[in-house]
Amino acid sequence: MDFDSSSGGGADLHNNHNPHQTDESKPLLGEMSAPTPPDGNKMGAAPCRRALLHCNGMRYKLLQEGDIQVCVIKHPRTFLSKILTSKFLRRWEPHHLTLTDTSLASATPTGYMENSVSYSSIEDIQLLSWENAPKYCLQLTVPGGTVLLQAANSYLRDQWFHSLQWKKKIYKYKKVLSNPSRWEVVLKEIRTLVDMALTSPLQDDSIHQAPLEIVSKLLSENINLTTQEHENIIVAIAPLLENNHPPPDLCEFFCKHCRERPRSMVVIEVFTPVVQRILKHNMDFGKCPRLRLFTQEYILALNELNAGMEVVKKFIQSMHGQTGHCPHPRVLPNLVAVCLAAIYSCYEEYINSRDNSPSLKEIRNGCQQQCDRKPNLPLRLLRANPDLVSQEVTSPTEPRIKSVVIVNSSEIHVELKHNNTANQKLKSPAGNESEPNLIDCLLVSPACSTMNIELSPQADRVLVCYVEILKMLSDYDDWRPALASLLQPIPFPKEALAHEKFTKELKYVIQRFAEDPRQEVHSCLLSVRAGKDGWFQLYSPGGVACDDDGELFASMVHILMGSCYKTKKFLLSLAENKLGPCMLLALRGNQTMVEILCLMLEYNIIENNDTQLQIISTLESTDVGKKMYEQLCDRQRELKELQRKGGPTRLTLPSKSTDADLTRLLSSGSFGNLENLSLAFTNVTSACAEQLIKLPSLKQLNLWSTQFGDAGLRLLSEHLTSLQVLNLCETPVTDAGLLALSSMKSLCSLNMNSTKLSADTYEDLKAKLPNLKEVDVRYTEAW
Repeated sequence: MDFDSSSGGGADLHNNHNPHQTDESKPLLGEMSAPTPPDGNKMGAAPCRRALLHCNGMRYKLLQEGDIQVCVIKHPRTFLSKILTSKFLRRWEPHHLTLTDTSLASATPTGYMENSVSYSSIEDIQLLSWENAPKYCLQLTVPGGTVLLQAANSYLRDQWFHSLQWKKKIYKYKKVLSNPSRWEVVLKEIRTLVDMALTSPLQDDSIHQAPLEIVSKLLSENINLTTQEHENIIVAIAPLLENNHPPPDLCEFFCKHCRERPRSMVVIEVFTPVVQRILKHNMDFGKCPRLRLFTQEYILALNELNAGMEVVKKFIQSMHGQTGHCPHPRVLPNLVAVCLAAIYSCYEEYINSRDNSPSLKEIRNGCQQQCDRKPNLPLRLLRANPDLVSQEVTSPTEPRIKSVVIVNSSEIHVELKHNNTANQKLKSPAGNESEPNLIDCLLVSPACSTMNIELSPQADRVLVCYVEILKMLSDYDDWRPALASLLQPIPFPKEALAHEKFTKELKYVIQRFAEDPRQEVHSCLLSVRAGKDGWFQLYSPGGVACDDDGELFASMVHILMGSCYKTKKFLLSLAENKLGPCMLLALRGNQTMVEILCLMLEYNIIENNDTQLQIISTLESTDVGKKMYEQLCDRQRELKELQRKGGPTRLTLPSKSTDADLTRLLSSGSFGNLENLSLAFTNVTSACAEQLIKLPSLKQLNLWSTQFGDAGLRLLSEHLTSLQVLNLCETPVTDAGLLALSSMKSLCSLNMNSTKLSADTYEDLKAKLPNLKEVDVRYTEAW
């Protein structure tokens, strides 16, 4: 407790009751305070703040043990006993006394202190003040006699006096409140107990904590109290809470009140200063988790008021202060800890129900419940090729499709996706290097996975409330660096990161980080170590949280490149993991991505000639890219030499590309040498067939999981008669388009997995395609 500076050693020992209110006890919102109730109203209906009482004078620390002289005088009943107890014949014994919760005991139980002195047996405690009395003595009146305690000086005597009085009274209140009969009397005793703690000259944390613990135990043992009795008790102990954290059991009681009566004015009038103190002074929620839970429930109670998030926003503003810099360094970490715990609780049901905990990489690469699809089987070969069969059996390091189970819960629905390792290439048989790769285009990684989580209405409200608080925190310039650091590495559960609503709402916070020019802020977008995804990976195209076709990704790359990340290491990372998104955004005219591709060429990041040629074609497809590429060629003439050798032989269009993107790319350069084209997991349709038939050397075409249909197939069959490998897996083609493939006599490999192929059409194709060596018809009528 803080005291006025006028309190000094020479002050009068009488109590001086002055009203006192700390900064933390001020009402949160003046306009939300309830009007003063009429005199006839019961206390607690509209809680009023009681003044914090002061005691001027000396201050003492509560004694728990100490050395003192002891003398016991029994009541004289005969003339001889009077002589023996006279002051001339008294014997003093030195003892080390301990003030336990129930009695006064000696460390050496002999002589006068052979038996401890129970507080219940002490009738009175007085300072000896009569003439000729021993110096610095206390008198404890007990049945049948008196116990005298002699200290070394007056300060120690007074310290023993106040400590013994406190221990005796606390012992009494514990007994009185342990068996309540009438709650009117109990409430009166609680008020008296609180006043005693506020006016005590003892300065110790336990002075205010002891009454709170007594009340906490009382409430835990009497759970059937009425709401009015709840509020009366809360108001009675409110003055003690202004400078003290509530104990755990009392926090549970407060949480219950916030849940059951969120609109009660007790929440605003009494709990607000308590929560403010917790957020400003608490050092570790791990040691006192119920303080965090109470703070969490208090904020949810504010959100239940009519003004909702406006009230929460004003509370956050009150915690930050009116200046540009928050004076309380613990507020932000404590608020973030509360937010993280609340968001975790929203997904706790799913987290507890899962058998296998997926990594972020598994969520990003794709997940599938085993019960949703039939198990994967090897491709069916029309004509067995021993070399190909041998490769399937002896190449465990090159899996084609891998399924991962995220959560074994019937409430979570996961769409089928495939593992990123599927883009590993199956080499052609030894000794036949010139032969086209038969299934090279069949294995391409998808964009990302989706995971639909249905939260309960209550969990959804909690999620929205605390994500909004994170948004509010990110709006304060002085808090943003620390907030970015606290959110690195990613502290949210995997289920939250796979929940579209959560990542969409949190996007605002990440955008604020990406817009901040300070390096200590935007550097937190990157992962802290290799193999662990950061916000940069999560919100980039192909990441589980990306929903804007790369707009946020471009902003993050722009701020990172503009800082200190224009380095080869950063470009290598982009080339390894995000080259496709970079090329797609550059293809659509994003200047930052055009600059990135130019830097990759300038620093010789890309070694593969086909990939270099594809980057050059991408740059030449836009005006800004063409201009920057010409400037680059002026500095590096070898790029022009590379382009004169002809176009690339292999080309992979980035995922989510459209027909317009493909048209823009193919019209920007020479692709006469293109033999292998992958459009897998893009948004192309049959309309792109007009561009594909302009590729005379094309031998392998991957259309996996596109919207390419029958009209496009018919056009391809008329012009690309030399096509050898075609992947139509998970496309909307039907028998009408598939029958047209019978004219493509060079087809060696055909994937019709998960199409509307009928058994008759399948038999017809087998008869008309003599070179067909490999075919996949799983999950079709012909399977």
